[in-house]
Amino acid sequence: MSALLGYQYVVLRCVPSAVREEFLNVGVVLYCQQAAFLHVAWSVDDARLRAFSPTLDPAEVRAALATVEATCRDGAVEGRPDLAGLGPRFGWLAAPRSTVLRPGPGHGGLTTDPAAELARLLAVLVEV
Repeated sequence: MSALLGYQYVVLRCVPSAVREEFLNVGVVLYCQQAAFLHVAWSVDDARLRAFSPTLDPAEVRAALATVEATCRDGAVEGRPDLAGLGPRFGWLAAPRSTVLRPGPGHGGLTTDPAAELARLLAVLVEV
């Protein structure tokens, strides 16, 4: 039996209008310190997004998610502080913000395979 690894994750929410307090889940960021794992998985359904917010450009959401990918990969994102370690990068991504892409509350769990758990969370929380 493989060792259980603790992990933390946040669901990334597309929030087109802060006033309405409505959102669509579009991604998941998972951090596992023991496995040196920090990755995002995401899925943007254009038709669903347009039905939810006709004026929001799905390309804007994808660009924000690409920035999250860059932050997970190496932390080097123009206009952001230098985030050298995986923990600080996850902390940055999990921090509340006032943009179209916002993290939900943090959650944790145990897994033997962080990549498989990320795929499972994406399927359950985003692609439903």
